[in-house]
Amino acid sequence: MTKTMREPTLQTLGLGTVIDIFQRGRMPADAGGLVEKVFGKSGKRGSMVISGANGIVGAGKTMQLGSRLQPYGVRIVALDFPSAPDGIGKQYPGLVRAFGQDNANKIMANITRLSYDGVNLPAELQQLRPRFLLEAIPELLEIKRAHYKIFREAFPDIEIRSVTSGFPSSELGVGIAHPAFPHEINKIWEVVEPEPSAVTQLFWALGLIPLPVSDHWSFVLDVLFCGLTLAGMRYHQASNMPFWKIDKFTRKLVGPNPFRAHDAIGARGANFLTWSCLHHLSEKYGEVFKPTADLIERKETGQNWYPLNHFRPLVDWSLDTDQQEEFRVWILGPLFQMTSLMLQERRAHLAHLNAIGELCAQFRRGILAVMRSLGPEAVAQTVKVYHRLHPEAAGASWFPEVLGQMEASEWQQLYVNAEHDGKVGVVTISRESYNGDVDQELNRALDWLKAEGIAKVIVTGDFHLSTQMVGADTSDFFPALEKVEEGSRISSGWSRTARRLNDEFEISIGFVGGKRCLGGMLELLMHCHYLVAVEGSELGMPEVTLPVVPGMEGCHWPFRKTRPDHWPRVLELLLSGRSVQASEAVGWLVDHVGPMDDALQMAWKLATKGDHRVSRRAVESSALDGIPKELPGLPAADAPGTEAARRAIVACIDDACHTTLAEALTAQAKHSAEFMLSSACREGRIGAEYTRTMAV
Repeated sequence: MTKTMREPTLQTLGLGTVIDIFQRGRMPADAGGLVEKVFGKSGKRGSMVISGANGIVGAGKTMQLGSRLQPYGVRIVALDFPSAPDGIGKQYPGLVRAFGQDNANKIMANITRLSYDGVNLPAELQQLRPRFLLEAIPELLEIKRAHYKIFREAFPDIEIRSVTSGFPSSELGVGIAHPAFPHEINKIWEVVEPEPSAVTQLFWALGLIPLPVSDHWSFVLDVLFCGLTLAGMRYHQASNMPFWKIDKFTRKLVGPNPFRAHDAIGARGANFLTWSCLHHLSEKYGEVFKPTADLIERKETGQNWYPLNHFRPLVDWSLDTDQQEEFRVWILGPLFQMTSLMLQERRAHLAHLNAIGELCAQFRRGILAVMRSLGPEAVAQTVKVYHRLHPEAAGASWFPEVLGQMEASEWQQLYVNAEHDGKVGVVTISRESYNGDVDQELNRALDWLKAEGIAKVIVTGDFHLSTQMVGADTSDFFPALEKVEEGSRISSGWSRTARRLNDEFEISIGFVGGKRCLGGMLELLMHCHYLVAVEGSELGMPEVTLPVVPGMEGCHWPFRKTRPDHWPRVLELLLSGRSVQASEAVGWLVDHVGPMDDALQMAWKLATKGDHRVSRRAVESSALDGIPKELPGLPAADAPGTEAARRAIVACIDDACHTTLAEALTAQAKHSAEFMLSSACREGRIGAEYTRTMAV
């Protein structure tokens, strides 16, 4: 019997729990079997049709799905008007960069391009046995319905999904698979269907990230992104601030540049899609979604939101404290109100709703995480003040009662979940970068497992939202660039959390199941008693390239956990910033590496004290002598900041290793915090991002 803190997101796909995966020692869905289920058996395999294939969405998804389905012998049929520009051809250079020329040529050779007149399907299509249609034609409801009709008449059993940005499934009469931009690389798909289907599970098995959402207008992504854009337009109406400057303040407040994004996507199409979403939302939900005159005009003209670069400095703008608060209310007030509507309608698993804002709309923190940190009273007060600024929005679609649910585990565990079977616990982290929210939620998850009497734990990604573990969220470091106390708080606090995996459990196993585990995430997992990685995964400590000093004990913990003859390899990891294949790190960083099934089975054996024959590497608690300070053959630093970081890291290693384990945490936190105040850090990537984001 499995017990969970909150529903695992895998269950929304019909794929069970994460602890099931470890218990069975294999993944819950197989791409080969699902390809056969959707497209038929080898030799009689049908094709996938992408209509509107030369458009931005269609061409991007032709590449993304074509590259994944080509090894399984599924032909891609790219269907569009004969007059459509060659959007697919434009994708070829990107394919070459991603897969190499030979593989790119194989993928392109597996794509059959056909033209049609919009009314009659080409005769050649019959021979290709279409089994699945992904529709990416313009957002006109009657045209879409007619499109499905001609396909169903010709191929009665065909599966159909629409990439629509806003029309519900109930209006279209087909399921929804709405992909996030950029379409070639973003793996997120908002999925609307009555039950998890083989198509959705196939997407997951192919490495994509389907997120089930409810059948409401504009789903989740476009409520958030179009809603944020609308909030910026309304502030423009109230203040006459130029759109490019509103973008700068919006980026500082929540992360995205909504107006720049419209221009980057292509203003003519993006303006129409945003207007369409908001128009239909306003008809259903009222004034809070009503498009402004600026959007209606640009929907017709396709005009960009940004002027030429050389005009911008002439109209620069600053805000005093009161104006900053007013801006905050104009932006967050409608976002909070719109989110309350989605919560009332139960549009998605809360972890999904929160993640969509980060992974698709580029919010630094998901909207629910932002609301949670403020608390229900402050959120409600923000909306109340917004309604004074925009009284028409107060009439409908505001549900403050949903804020009373913030103490529930679904709200409290947006990024970290825990499961157990009564003996072994599994902690899943669904965010690819570690931040303060993850740290707090991880502590709650560990507290819950301990209260449940669980002494053995596996820490892993969630096999869904996080396909890799890329390190610390560097935006969390912004306050530390100004105050040493903030850097010390982060380093010491996060390190104490990591130490719990070593100190408070009888057995702990870190599991690297994605393509890479870097920086702070690797530091976290190396605190586990065992580290198991999937073959082909990469491990690295890239902090020197940012540059920062590792703050979660990376400058002493790996030295304490391996033999002196391996110390130069640890030092190279820290000073070069280059990743290492997990298979090359066995014995000094990793305890076992194998194919996915083998790695899963080994993690479970370690957790259950099965016959694993893997020695547990102890952590040396006393001071270490003989740690090298130089690394022969280390390439010269390519930037002054890198050289300064190398010196700082060596100094941190020297101090943290030449003391006891009990004192090392404080020593490392001091070095990490002090380096963040240095000119080397401020002039590096983190400092540049801080200036670009916060210095408005």
